Amino acid sequence: MYYPEELVEEIRSKNDIVDVIGSYVHLTKKGANHMACCPFHNEKTPSFSVSKQKQMFYCFGCGKGGNVFTFLMQYENYSFMEALHVLAERAHVDLPQMEYSEAAKRAADLKARLLAVNKEAAKYYFYQLKSERGQAAMKYLKGRALTDDTIKHFGLGFSNKTADDLYKYLKNLGYEDDLLRKSGLVTMEEAKGVYDKFWNRVMYPIMDANNRVIAFGGRVMGAGEPKYLNSPETPIFEKSRNLYGLNFARGSRKNYFLLCEGYMDVISLHQAGFTNAVASLGTALTTQHARILSRYAKEVLLTYDSDGAGVKAALRAIPLLKEAGIAARVVDMKPYKDPDEFIKALGPEEYQKRIDQAQNSFFFEISILQRDYDLSDPEQKTRFYNEMAKRLLGFPEELERNNYTEALAEKYRISYESLRKLVNRYGIQQETVAVADGTQEREREETRKKARPQDGMRRSQRLLLTRLCEEPEAFERIRGIISPEDFTEEFYRDVAGMVFEEQEENGSVNPAKLISRFEEAGQQQAAAELFSTKLAAPLDEEGRKKEFADTVMRVKQNSLDVQYKRAVEQNDFAALQQIMEKRKELGKLHSSLNLG
Repeated sequence: MYYPEELVEEIRSKNDIVDVIGSYVHLTKKGANHMACCPFHNEKTPSFSVSKQKQMFYCFGCGKGGNVFTFLMQYENYSFMEALHVLAERAHVDLPQMEYSEAAKRAADLKARLLAVNKEAAKYYFYQLKSERGQAAMKYLKGRALTDDTIKHFGLGFSNKTADDLYKYLKNLGYEDDLLRKSGLVTMEEAKGVYDKFWNRVMYPIMDANNRVIAFGGRVMGAGEPKYLNSPETPIFEKSRNLYGLNFARGSRKNYFLLCEGYMDVISLHQAGFTNAVASLGTALTTQHARILSRYAKEVLLTYDSDGAGVKAALRAIPLLKEAGIAARVVDMKPYKDPDEFIKALGPEEYQKRIDQAQNSFFFEISILQRDYDLSDPEQKTRFYNEMAKRLLGFPEELERNNYTEALAEKYRISYESLRKLVNRYGIQQETVAVADGTQEREREETRKKARPQDGMRRSQRLLLTRLCEEPEAFERIRGIISPEDFTEEFYRDVAGMVFEEQEENGSVNPAKLISRFEEAGQQQAAAELFSTKLAAPLDEEGRKKEFADTVMRVKQNSLDVQYKRAVEQNDFAALQQIMEKRKELGKLHSSLNLG
């Protein structure tokens, strides 16, 4: 739902950022700001700054920053709307109710009723586990070394042997047949009648990121088939868009996730203190799963079973994670099959060592590839080197490719130069990488040029935006010289437009208010960086004026250079003439800025 900017700003202004962040982090007053060790990365010297005046936070160590919304989004892994609702409740601000179409109302009502049914089912299964009929299931869970607290934490339960027990219970609560059928908890057939989807199984409630029960998994007691059974997909449950344990893992302070295969692996890891463990639900990792993971972590450690199926699953997962921008490593659990067995045998400390020693995903792929070749056979060894060279072409960045080439050359006892030439030979054939004499494919070079950061100019533009926010009088000095269009980075130009507009309307700039215009945490962080550039501290006013004048001139000169290039490409001679005249005026402008 869209909320007016005025309402968003009201909620932000009623939640002082120092008070909100202070409830999570111990802040110490230092000058105009409050400081702390950053909650987003490990550090000994505080570099995390909270400004009461700007209503912003920024870490000069890791670069995270934003306003009060951004902090909750990054610390609690909230969406913007979730953060908005939490802060609205904190400030006692009533948010308007969303207006639905009739179809949307029906869909929302169905989802609400399905969630209610699942909640009742989860309570019933938990009760059954605690009853006399659940003794065998409880014995099984205790035999898996689960504590009472863990069983309660995950809401584990039991579906007894009576085939329609849950159905009768839910009917007594007033739920109609059509809803129970849509929930996936009950099966209705003409031949067999009505019976529960799950019976005689240990039950694992599946929750969404907001702790709502959306489905179930069940492990059969005894020799029945299938061993594990999951809820079918429903209006509130899609296997490819949900991860088991995410509701707990999202609150972990770790900067990586442990990705497992099954429920028990997740539960055992959480019980052992690894609260950042999750698992896909009865299906292989999907693109959607990878995208969800990317919201919470930049690195994933694969803890799949060490058998052949687990290896195949890891190999399928690695490219999906990479595509989502997630670095992957693989945890070696041999001689044990899975995390559950490993921890029971060797304990959490040894498992932590395996995490610390987790193998780079590319090295893992190569080690699996090597299993297909007998390196004592010269012919097979040569074929292996060739396949390895092809895999190295997957790194488009030359430096990264060379680093991996060097590492593999050392590991597999081949000269670096020989392996590099082999990579380049295949690169020529595939027209994707540089040839041996150092020339590069034109398209890739253009891509790299576009991606190559212009750090100096970006800093000048950031510096100027920071000065304009902190010194409103600076706008008068640049009037007629600098406009938002002079900021050549697209994002910087958008923010500059907001800054100039805010100054024009209100006579000052409120960075925290502008940050709220962005709903994505990444954009809020990027905006915060623009308003948090460290300013130089000259000893006198003259030096300060010179520093400002130099910054303005660099930004303007770069803008004219970009305009000139564009005019040349378009054969716009009139524009070229104007740009040349503006270039002639730069010297006079610099002098006037120094005097301002």
